[in-house]
Amino acid sequence: MGALHEGHASLIRLARRDVGGGPVVVSIFVNPLQFGVPEDLARYPRTLDADVALCRELGTDIVFAPSVAEVYLGGLPQVTVSPGPMADLLEGASRPGHFGGVLTVVAKLLGMVRPDVAVFGEKDFQQLTLVRRMVRDLDLRTTIAGAPTIREPDGLAMSSRNRLLSTGARESAAVLNRALRDAVSAAAQGRNPDQALQAAYDRLATTSDVNVDYVRITDDELGDLVEQPPPGTGGRILVAATVGGVRLIDNMAISFG
Repeated sequence: MGALHEGHASLIRLARRDVGGGPVVVSIFVNPLQFGVPEDLARYPRTLDADVALCRELGTDIVFAPSVAEVYLGGLPQVTVSPGPMADLLEGASRPGHFGGVLTVVAKLLGMVRPDVAVFGEKDFQQLTLVRRMVRDLDLRTTIAGAPTIREPDGLAMSSRNRLLSTGARESAAVLNRALRDAVSAAAQGRNPDQALQAAYDRLATTSDVNVDYVRITDDELGDLVEQPPPGTGGRILVAATVGGVRLIDNMAISFG
């Protein structure tokens, strides 16, 4: 959705690596369907000139930046993608309708661009999982590649929303990464999912201006893990919190030792 940063740059580099000399297309579109609150849509950062300059620097062949009228001819669509029960979890519980908007616009962009491969970051792991499920269930002819989360030196996941943080909130936001790492460490030491979650919550509690929405440990398809996973069981720990009025998400792979 624009406001490109080093995390997005890593996706472009990965796309170039995957397609070699083939064309790399970057779509930039702030999608009104996935915003529940009009004020959030209005304040979303838009930096198209800088975005195009970065794409040019990285060797992008095409920047596809359509208007709302071009993507949604004749107004918002009557036919949309139903994201299924996975969309009611985690982000979907806090943002009803969000993933229906995401999948609808992703389906449209895939149809307009017709890519062989589309690269999505792992930072929004639920989104990546749902896009993969949509492509599989609807037999779309695009391979979905996941790209590792790119982080700031203090571990905060890079996000276009980070620029909305005040200096104090930016310092506080680093606790999200520390909480994830505490949980991952606890799991590796043989703790069960509840104990690993508690390690994350204990770390988050050290920063008073972080309002936690959820911390959840799931399998790689966002399903529940058993109470005592066998050694070597892997999954994801996901967190969402509001810091200084800005909602942030992050996640990390987790393995129970």
